[in-house]
Amino acid sequence: MNKELEFSYEEIFEQNVRRTHYYICKLNMEDPHRGFYQIDFYRLWNAYRTYRLDKGILSTYFNYTIRKNLLRDNMKNQHYAAIVNREMEALKMHIKRIDNPFLRKLIQAELTEIQWKWLDYCLREKMPVKKIAELENVSIGTVEQWESQVRGKLGEKIFRQLF
Repeated sequence: MNKELEFSYEEIFEQNVRRTHYYICKLNMEDPHRGFYQIDFYRLWNAYRTYRLDKGILSTYFNYTIRKNLLRDNMKNQHYAAIVNREMEALKMHIKRIDNPFLRKLIQAELTEIQWKWLDYCLREKMPVKKIAELENVSIGTVEQWESQVRGKLGEKIFRQLF
């Protein structure tokens, strides 16, 4: 880096807040927790430290750095969101399967009444272990034991397919 350009981190931050905001808005990115700002200013500081005066104007280099990194982060977030959506759809399909009367009778035949209650509370009503324990007037450990018994009877593979 050239000695002519001596800025502190605070100066770099102040000079580029609006620039980062502009690109976040232009790229239609959602940033409710301002996570992109935090990451972006770290990257800007690194860009400032590695900047070479003979390669062009600093502001152009910052524009390039901000835009490139925000686009990459946005694509990564969209990819993860798509994966989560696919998993949620698969989960909804598994919950619908338990409503199938034939499958319901097959599973119910394998389980005791208490184990079936646990499975019903978890799958259809989405109750946490603590809530089930309160409802059935038993300890949390007992409810967890019901879960392990259901896993044992149905087998791990079938159990995972239900969830």
